[in-house]
Amino acid sequence: MRRVFACLLLMAALPVEAAERVISLAPSLTEIVVELGAADRLVGVLDGGERPAAVAQLPSVGRYGQLEVERLLGLRPDLLLLWPGSVSAAQRDQLQRLHIPLFTAEPHTLDQLADQIEQVGERLGRYERGRQVAEAFRQRLAELRTRYRRDTPISVFYQVWNQPLYTVGGGQIISDALAVCGARNVFTDLTLPAPQVGVESVLQRAPEVIVASTGSQLDMWKAWPSLKARLETVPDKGIERPSGQMIEAVASLCRALAPDR
Repeated sequence: MRRVFACLLLMAALPVEAAERVISLAPSLTEIVVELGAADRLVGVLDGGERPAAVAQLPSVGRYGQLEVERLLGLRPDLLLLWPGSVSAAQRDQLQRLHIPLFTAEPHTLDQLADQIEQVGERLGRYERGRQVAEAFRQRLAELRTRYRRDTPISVFYQVWNQPLYTVGGGQIISDALAVCGARNVFTDLTLPAPQVGVESVLQRAPEVIVASTGSQLDMWKAWPSLKARLETVPDKGIERPSGQMIEAVASLCRALAPDR
């Protein structure tokens, strides 16, 4: 029995075999691979916006919500990096049935994102680089939490889009980013990732600050003089892309919410 137990411990300690032909099924995961210096392991990507220069010439396996499975199979991947929302539920089930190793990343907090950067590094044979990137991320996160902590958080409406009006739910990583900045998502009670809300419900929750990516998206609130919220533009869309770069996007958000800090 002791010999069996010793063998199990040894197996658990063995590093994960590094993947050599990787397909990324989300732009944020593609960014993580590039940040880890492992772009050479990628053989295909799912498109969804501008690509990093290091992967500009890689084959596409479709776009968000429109995965081309035959093309994916033709690239003979030995690892798929998946953000669940990037493909339909039916295609997620199909990917499971292909028996290709699948790493699923859906961090709901910044701490989870740091962990997943480290885990991706391990899967790609970049363990030390993954550890370094994740540790730098955690240190910067700790600095931001210390600098922007408040006994009474600022109430914030985070506006994803204005027509129709969308925000983020409480379980999303952006809500955690707000908490790091000493703020509170006024719709933290909603469980949907990107719920549609009404103007009246925003007015009822009386946020102290409304954040959007462009000033034109905030213009609609000028028609409501009863709203006392400060309007802030945070143009860095990196806050909506969970990769290593997100930590400095969070820092930009914190500065906008609390310039006094």
